[in-house]
Amino acid sequence: MTSTASPETRTSWLPLVSLFLAQVLMSFNVAALPISLGGIVDEFGVPPTVASTTIVMYGLAVAALVMTGAKLGQRVGWVLIFRIVIVLFAGSAVLMIVSPSVGWAIAGQAVAGAAAAIIVPSIVALIAENYRGGQQATAIGAIGSARAISGVTAFLIGGTLGTLVGWRPLFVIVLAIAVIVFALSFTLRGDRGDASIRIDLVASLLIGAAIVLLTLGFNNLNGWGALAATEAAPFSILGLSPAPVFVVAGIMLGQGFFVWTRRRIARGGVPLIDLRVLQSSRERAAVYAMFIVVALEACVNFTIPLYIQIVQGRTPFDTSLAMMPFNLTVFITATLVVRFYRRYPPRIIGMFGFVLTTVALVWLSFVVNNNWETLATILGLIVFGVGQGALVTLMFNVLVTAAPSELAGDVGSLRGTTQNLASAVGTALAGALLVSLLGLSVGRAVVEHPELPPELVSQVDLDEVNFISNDDLRAVLEGTDATPAQVDAAVAVNEESRLGTLRLGLLLLAGISAIAILPASRLPRYKPDEIPDPSPAPAGE
Repeated sequence: MTSTASPETRTSWLPLVSLFLAQVLMSFNVAALPISLGGIVDEFGVPPTVASTTIVMYGLAVAALVMTGAKLGQRVGWVLIFRIVIVLFAGSAVLMIVSPSVGWAIAGQAVAGAAAAIIVPSIVALIAENYRGGQQATAIGAIGSARAISGVTAFLIGGTLGTLVGWRPLFVIVLAIAVIVFALSFTLRGDRGDASIRIDLVASLLIGAAIVLLTLGFNNLNGWGALAATEAAPFSILGLSPAPVFVVAGIMLGQGFFVWTRRRIARGGVPLIDLRVLQSSRERAAVYAMFIVVALEACVNFTIPLYIQIVQGRTPFDTSLAMMPFNLTVFITATLVVRFYRRYPPRIIGMFGFVLTTVALVWLSFVVNNNWETLATILGLIVFGVGQGALVTLMFNVLVTAAPSELAGDVGSLRGTTQNLASAVGTALAGALLVSLLGLSVGRAVVEHPELPPELVSQVDLDEVNFISNDDLRAVLEGTDATPAQVDAAVAVNEESRLGTLRLGLLLLAGISAIAILPASRLPRYKPDEIPDPSPAPAGE
């Protein structure tokens, strides 16, 4: 008996190369920023927390604009808008290359984030447009691995260039990748857009303002004050710091966005994002879990390079070597984890992944020291990388397979908002947390240390010193009447306090990772033969 089923139509992989490199473009840019921290700090003479604003600004722009970008892509057409924003991303790289001050670098990342806000949903939409069935699943896995391999190459190449040449050549590479992606974009197939689509400007303003306020609030908890306003706060509200007020206001505006969107849908209007992508507790659990795992990754990618380059005063190449076990493991795991989808349900993989990240962070908090090349430290980073790589790819897969292909742009915008808000908030919280813990640690150590009299502390204001290297601290102490013994004592406080701060910070991150097991327990529980394929079959099948 002859089967009437038609074989799956296979299309060229060349369009995927363009989308793969577009993901590499964004991920390489993001991974290059932590490596550039030391160079930006040295060249522009700003604190590390100011330099890290480049990272926060990128994530902030993506998260605030990605939902609007998704609707703009549907209106204009995904291929056309994809080409436009790739050119915009290339322009952001030029700004980074020529930036005369840290303000220009921050502006460059704001432009990059605005471009990525449209690239993120366009990748998902163009995968759905160009591939079906098994090819679509392979394409999704390739995009997940692109994000991971970008981290590996950025840390390796960036570390080498940062040590031998400087941080700016990293963004020459970003510019070159953007040119290649633009050339390959002419292989993509896509619709011409729907001019009848109207963008919900009220919803755009609500979600944009919510994300801006949330990010600014978290990013300035340390500088402006976690409760009472400090002198650095731009203003106060009855003595309160604006930072927590911004956080609360951001949460309220976010709730207002969902209320407005539901009412618009009830009236028959086109929403900024179709809430069907969040209609079940399983999809919501995937979003919560994705937020936590990306925030954890951002914390680690900010904390470890900060410590190695700024505190230890080591080179960007040393940083790349220290981070290589983590980034390489994330890449390998993100590529191979799809093999387990037919054997284990997402719920089991998700819970196991968060168990791994929790154990790894607890382990690192106890074994980490000033020598990052120890076997114990490398083992901890590898275990964390296994959990991280599995979780990011898994959450993306759950969201894509749970929604029909016509909602691919909405899934992309949801993924982009979640990941980039998590990255911005994670980086901001890591900076605020570490500086706060550092202030407490140094303040206590200064009071208890017999070699550091109050008159010396008053000259240096040691308990207000940010993350600086031992060499920089010695240079500061040269302007005082400190004796050699007191200089050595202050350097010892610098080393011990910052290492203790790092360990405590890792332990707190482990607690957050453990909490994430709860939303992971709500992930789908598909059986091997029940994995949904929401993409419609081509005509005639």
